[in-house]
Amino acid sequence: MTQEQIKELQKFALQIRIATVECIKSRGFGHIGGSLSVVDALAVLYKEVMNIDPKNPLKPDRDKLVSSKGHAGPAIYATLALKGYFPYEKLKTLNQPGTDLPSHCDRQKTPGIDMTTGSLGQGTSTACGLALGDRLMGRDCRTFLFVGDGELDEGQVWEAAMFASAKKLTNLVWLIDWNKKQLDGYTKDILDTGDLQKKFEAFGFDACTVKGNDVAQIYEAVTKKPVDKPIAIILDTVKGAGVKEIEETMSNHSMNVKPEVFDRWLDGLNAEMAAFNA
Repeated sequence: MTQEQIKELQKFALQIRIATVECIKSRGFGHIGGSLSVVDALAVLYKEVMNIDPKNPLKPDRDKLVSSKGHAGPAIYATLALKGYFPYEKLKTLNQPGTDLPSHCDRQKTPGIDMTTGSLGQGTSTACGLALGDRLMGRDCRTFLFVGDGELDEGQVWEAAMFASAKKLTNLVWLIDWNKKQLDGYTKDILDTGDLQKKFEAFGFDACTVKGNDVAQIYEAVTKKPVDKPIAIILDTVKGAGVKEIEETMSNHSMNVKPEVFDRWLDGLNAEMAAFNA
């Protein structure tokens, strides 16, 4: 990638961060840590990689995104709004009565959401189904799957991994958000998953580990040509990435935050944006 392309991706990631914080601010609480950790990957996918059309969200040959960690919904909604799937102002209705933006992703409510998720582990199976279905229909498209590292505690994830490998789903890309925390602590203390790259390789994936908040490394990994195997990319991320105060908060899976704190975070992010535009 050129330095200009990298800068544009970094700028888009920053726009998503701002929109995500604004989205969660409207409710006063939400899954901010795990939303911010996947922002850079979302920027790469939606700006440079995925074949999508916001004016035709259901076009059959589109690339698809499944966030098995459905609580990353605010970051995905922010991305979709910025891409024009729905008005930006709708972000302020997050998880409120009558909203089209529930706490966890729902394909029947939100334009651009390809699969309903929330019960951890289930999105891995449905992503396999989407990828297999597209292959059977002869469609030249891919499915991208976000999986949380705490979510790897679920047995269904590994059943899906065996299925993806056995069926050689080369049109399926797993992105594991290795932010090292889950709801109630560090993953290593709750159920240590060990070397994730070696584990996915053992399950028959073409696996690699990249800095998960580095857009250039993410781009290189997701554009790699698969060789008879599904791809697994372990994103070495920071939970709450991009907002130092959130990064340094231990219990940052879901946070209740006062409006003035949100405003402080937004002031910092907007100052970064001003520097990009200077």
